[in-house]
Amino acid sequence: MNQNRFNKRIKLTQKILAKIGKIDEFKGLWQGSFKLSPQILGRLKSWVIITSTGASTRIEGAKMTDEQIERFLRGLKAKTPKSRDEQEVAGYADLIGRIFDNYKTIQLTENWILQFHGILLEFSEKDETHRGKYKSANNTVVMNNKKGEQIVLFDPTAPYLVKPEMEAIIAWTNEQLAIGEVHPILAIANFIFEFLAIHPFKDGNGRMSRALTNLLLLKSGYSYAPYVALDEIIEETKADYYLALRAAQKNHKTDREDITPWVEYLLSALVEQTEKARGLMESDQPEKLLSEKQARIYHFFEGGKDIGVAEIYKLLKGKSPKVTIKQSLSRLVSVKLLDRIGQGRGTRYRKRNGETSG
Repeated sequence: MNQNRFNKRIKLTQKILAKIGKIDEFKGLWQGSFKLSPQILGRLKSWVIITSTGASTRIEGAKMTDEQIERFLRGLKAKTPKSRDEQEVAGYADLIGRIFDNYKTIQLTENWILQFHGILLEFSEKDETHRGKYKSANNTVVMNNKKGEQIVLFDPTAPYLVKPEMEAIIAWTNEQLAIGEVHPILAIANFIFEFLAIHPFKDGNGRMSRALTNLLLLKSGYSYAPYVALDEIIEETKADYYLALRAAQKNHKTDREDITPWVEYLLSALVEQTEKARGLMESDQPEKLLSEKQARIYHFFEGGKDIGVAEIYKLLKGKSPKVTIKQSLSRLVSVKLLDRIGQGRGTRYRKRNGETSG
């Protein structure tokens, strides 16, 4: 297989170079002047496992909120995951946790990728026969539009070509990460694009791609990855994520191959990740960790009022779904800005005493 096409389809533009410069500038800053205590980092990592798991499984159609996932994972040792959502959540949480803890000893090899797939689908009964194995039948990639209709995105690699094509992109990526001819972020973007274009597994390709992105970022020295959930940023920009992939896949394996739309999308997500990580580094104010949506909801609690989900939904004029509001409230509780009062439908939230808005 001609590996030169992997190099040729990366186009360097001023916009791409500027974003890489911004990300690398922050990478040096994080490594050189970081002050957060191990206890805070530990809490952040635990929360990112929850938010990454929630985001990555919801992108693929799961419905569990971060709050439900937090409760479920807390009791996981005592019970077996039953529903499909619980099985997918348990598998992804296990996989991303292992990557965060052991990335230094994990290599980008076919064997590790197959092991990851086995871990991802460990609890999934419907995937028992194919976990840890490449696909044996063709799989069409689809997405659901707002009406719930399925739209075909593209037809991936045929099963008999999966192994040689995976071997080729793994070899190219390892070579580039070793010699540095192509910038590590561009090598990672290229690998993830090709992985998704091959779609090597019957199920779990999207979740695998995000887990592998985290692994490769950590192995390339972007050590803040476990403290700001990239998966969450991708979930918040899901429409752009699919549009970028679709635009780049249009000319896959042709003379006009160009993955610029995908590279630009991933770089934008990585820039946002650095901005959130900068908030962690520059201040001990939990408000700095909030997304724009979370900050807006937090603002409603000025004056010490107790508020429930239905009232926030009205205050936002129905522009944000209740499930998103619940996730934001769960985040605000986790960073100790709000207290949760009561349970179930009567749950209300209150600004924690002594907290001030930043």
